[in-house]
Amino acid sequence: MKRLLIAAAIGFASLAAHAADIGISAKETYAKIQQAEQNVLFLDVRDPVEIMFVGSTDAAHANVPFMLVDRTQWNAERGVFRLYRNPDFINQVKLELARRGLSADAEIITLCRSGSERGKPSADFLRENGFPNARYVIHGFQGDAIKEGPQAGFRLQNGWQNSGLPWSPKMSPEKIHRVDRP
Repeated sequence: MKRLLIAAAIGFASLAAHAADIGISAKETYAKIQQAEQNVLFLDVRDPVEIMFVGSTDAAHANVPFMLVDRTQWNAERGVFRLYRNPDFINQVKLELARRGLSADAEIITLCRSGSERGKPSADFLRENGFPNARYVIHGFQGDAIKEGPQAGFRLQNGWQNSGLPWSPKMSPEKIHRVDRP
């Protein structure tokens, strides 16, 4: 019994050792994509409407929203529309992996606006659902807001946009999540 417990502990430790750290910088992500690493899937997990107004990077392989906006339900307390988890998120991620010939062990890197509201939660959710190397871009696409001064509140530090990485105010129609096609 003692040997079985030791073997199980070693097995769990080795699994943890193989999983990548969950956070990754925008520049590290871009370097992986530029090296054309074969075992990486880079996903923008924002709602397509947000991408339409904020911009995106063509370095992302696809847009698979983690949270979607329900424009029929208004949250008066927060002053926003209700967000809900995309019920097809896991299946859509599996489809993107299959399109590239990748397995569930591939490194899946998610990108949202700031990294905290959908990036990390989507990576955690993927890990909980059998994707051990899911990660997220720290500070997301827009980065953190400046705290003081005349530009206080604007997201002008760190993140993809503020790291000198390529991005565009226009969406890629081939990569954006659309309900009018599979």
